[in-house]
Amino acid sequence: MDLSVAAAHVLGDAGAFAATGHKRPVAVVGRDPRASGEFLEAAVVAGLASSGVDVLRLGVLPTPAVAHLTAALGADLGVMLSASHNPAPDNGIKFVARGGFKLSDTVEDEIERRLGERWDRPVGSGVGRVREAYGEADRYISHLLDTVEGRLDGLNIVVDCANGAASVVAPEALLRAGAQVEAIGARPDGLNINAGCGSTHLDKLQQVVISRGADLGIAYDGDADRCLAVDHKGEVIDGDQIMAILALAMHAEGRLAKNTVVATVMSNLGFKLAMREAGINVIQTAVGDRYVLEAMKADGYNLGGEQSGHVILLDHATTGDGLLTSLHLLSVVARSGRSLHDLASVMTALPQILINVKDVDRGKAAAPQLSEAVAAAEAELGETGRVLIRPSGTEPMIRVMVEASSEEQASRVAGQLADVVRTACV
Repeated sequence: MDLSVAAAHVLGDAGAFAATGHKRPVAVVGRDPRASGEFLEAAVVAGLASSGVDVLRLGVLPTPAVAHLTAALGADLGVMLSASHNPAPDNGIKFVARGGFKLSDTVEDEIERRLGERWDRPVGSGVGRVREAYGEADRYISHLLDTVEGRLDGLNIVVDCANGAASVVAPEALLRAGAQVEAIGARPDGLNINAGCGSTHLDKLQQVVISRGADLGIAYDGDADRCLAVDHKGEVIDGDQIMAILALAMHAEGRLAKNTVVATVMSNLGFKLAMREAGINVIQTAVGDRYVLEAMKADGYNLGGEQSGHVILLDHATTGDGLLTSLHLLSVVARSGRSLHDLASVMTALPQILINVKDVDRGKAAAPQLSEAVAAAEAELGETGRVLIRPSGTEPMIRVMVEASSEEQASRVAGQLADVVRTACV
């Protein structure tokens, strides 16, 4: 409750509450189906309304739906209660600025600084009013369908909703697009979100796709801001492969802005090589979809994302949107007449080994001894390999990632570098 009060004050002071014809600012609030979301939503709504903000309760919707509706409804602020792909006991609060974009680090820091400050509460007609707006889910679905060229008639799809925020809207959107849909992980009870299902647990989806003879499968995470896919053979199609497929299609149709895709440093080298072969540029950013989005907005790019399945189609959304991504991926499959397996073969993922070295000083990731070892490893790998040393942002841990032409080489080099980290970063 205090956090939403602080957000209302900071955004109000920053002039974000624009003149919208309302006497008071307006916020939209959505959540995923976690049990804790039921009471955290009540606290957020109470904080906002007590600050003089009118609130529209959207109910259970994906994070990107809240972002879209923040813009579509002309709201001054959006709030989403979700812990994304985390287990059910976790939860979190995401704020979205006017227009549907994530808040900057500076604004988030200011909200944190003003948390719990003393303030004069409005009374009487100065307090905000609260009303339900559950029907706005249809506005979001209609928006998704309006962005897709053609229909999905004839496609047989299995969709895993992670018992999360997409459990209703995802099957509905795919059905309305013309696909035959079997939904799994679509019976949330508040406690089973991401439990053995969704984009972090693909085993069940792979089994169902193969056993049903489906054309492919789509998996979302708990708040549906990301998606991964499974082809008809049960092979996983990750975010890099999805971006490659979309980039090639957009490039062929003249819709890929500046002939460029934005990815993070964690994207597989195979993605970069495939894009180079197709004559498409790749811009790399730090890990995190917010950094991908910042680069896209700054330089006018319209496609970017992460290996984890966060894909941003900036022509149609202000953030990563799993449903939007899956519809556009399926549209390419339907219009091309090719299988997802065939489309994904444009990219050959190089073996990638990641070792998390714990209980070390993350501030010593640039230690001379480690830098020398990295240089030696890069010399060995040449153009068909890559090394990435990345300190954790929150834990005493340094991540070692190595890509190579063979899994044996990647594993050996990664192990050697991890040993250096253990001795040089204590």
